[in-house]
Amino acid sequence: MAQKNIIVLVSGGGTNLQALIDAESRGELGGGKITCVISSKPGVFALERAAKAGIRTRVIVRKDYPDTAAYSAAMLDAFREEQADLIVQAGFMTILDETICRAYPNKMMNVHPALIPSFCGKGYYGLHVHEAALKKGVKVTGATVHFVTEVCDGGPIILQKAVAVQPGDTPEILQKRVMEQAEWKILPEAVRLFCEEKLSVQDDIVTVKA
Repeated sequence: MAQKNIIVLVSGGGTNLQALIDAESRGELGGGKITCVISSKPGVFALERAAKAGIRTRVIVRKDYPDTAAYSAAMLDAFREEQADLIVQAGFMTILDETICRAYPNKMMNVHPALIPSFCGKGYYGLHVHEAALKKGVKVTGATVHFVTEVCDGGPIILQKAVAVQPGDTPEILQKRVMEQAEWKILPEAVRLFCEEKLSVQDDIVTVKA
């Protein structure tokens, strides 16, 4: 099976990027290779993580472009230049338009820090997700890896993992537990399954082949 080129999109610290880098170093990405990390912001720690791992980086700053369409067009050009087989949004906080999803159907995945369809969609990102979960009093939360479509957090679900909510949790404590117990495990696993060509999508349902 040919190597799959993985492009990782970041906007911040890059903890999920690190989970992917670590998985690749252990040979757990199923023949996939992180060939480029693209950040929507300069100077973020994710870029340092990539550089330390010897991964090429690019910075495509949102405010350098007049609108979402122009920014998305620049990103699309970058994906094509990088010969992307899989695009992973790992804490990428910038909106891309539908041209990207259409160019890479079921080839772009995102990790969301909740069990979709709970606490997802517009406005649910970062700590806001965990604040909402605690406010609702849920006993179980978790993370979801899904393919990216035009609907925010609405694409086909690849993997999910549940995480218990503990008494006395703050949004920060819960965020850390969800990352450690769910996000950092299921994101590399989803990437591996993709690179091993074990994911198929029909009618918005993802099937994992044995």
